[in-house]
Amino acid sequence: MKKTLLLSVAAASIFALAACGQKSGDAAKDSSSAKTEKITVAGSTALQPLVEANVEGFTQDNTNLQITVQGGGSGLGLSQVSTGAIQIGNSDLFAEEKSKDIAPKVKDHKVAVVGFAPIVNKETKVDGLTKAQLKDIFSGKITNWKEVGGQDQKITVINRAEGSGTRFNFEKYGLDNTQVVKASEQDSSGAVVQMVSQTPGAISYVAFSNIKDTIKALEIDDVKPTEANVAKNEWKIWSYEHMYTQKDNTTEGQEKFIKAVTSNKTLLEKLGYLAIDDMKVTRDQDGNVK
Repeated sequence: MKKTLLLSVAAASIFALAACGQKSGDAAKDSSSAKTEKITVAGSTALQPLVEANVEGFTQDNTNLQITVQGGGSGLGLSQVSTGAIQIGNSDLFAEEKSKDIAPKVKDHKVAVVGFAPIVNKETKVDGLTKAQLKDIFSGKITNWKEVGGQDQKITVINRAEGSGTRFNFEKYGLDNTQVVKASEQDSSGAVVQMVSQTPGAISYVAFSNIKDTIKALEIDDVKPTEANVAKNEWKIWSYEHMYTQKDNTTEGQEKFIKAVTSNKTLLEKLGYLAIDDMKVTRDQDGNVK
């Protein structure tokens, strides 16, 4: 009888310990899960390649952070981060350039500089244009490549959609805000590159970071679209790349990831961006250069 009692007590003790261990493990699991911070980054497709390239290495070193990167355009990035729908909004624009209402709600983090260039189908027999010719093409005054020294071929203009920071900067600094002709519009830089590469006579524009060997970038007024010329403002079609967070809700994890993107000079140079401190000039939201 005594032996049976001892066995019963022992069994009960083991069951209790197992139950405690399971609860402890569940608690630890729940605690670990609670510490995982999910960060959604969306917006500029000009900045997207740099942000995406930083995710894998960063999250390997920061396992408590889960980062998802999407496109959508600068306008979307700014509007969604201002409402808290996403945690980081990528933009080629100053928030003030997009909306005076959004600007007070967001915190600006400049992470890089990128240039934008006109691109054409590779078979186009033109390597450069004057700024006046570029404006006339995008306004519809020039409609055939033979008018600017190329072959007898219709020019097909391809635009980015409204809300695109790439489009905003190209029209502001490349076209002096000339009214552009109605044309096919694409939602991302990748789609633009694909469309131009597949369309004889096509012309559009993308950030340097999106230029592929399937298309050709054009000079303007004999100035080449290079990072060195952007740094000196000799190539004037460029912008700061911003990562915006909510002004009163920026977390340590968000700050840490943004700092990683900013400081990774190897990726900046490899992917066609400039570090902020490599610029020889500065420019404000009104376009004033110092």
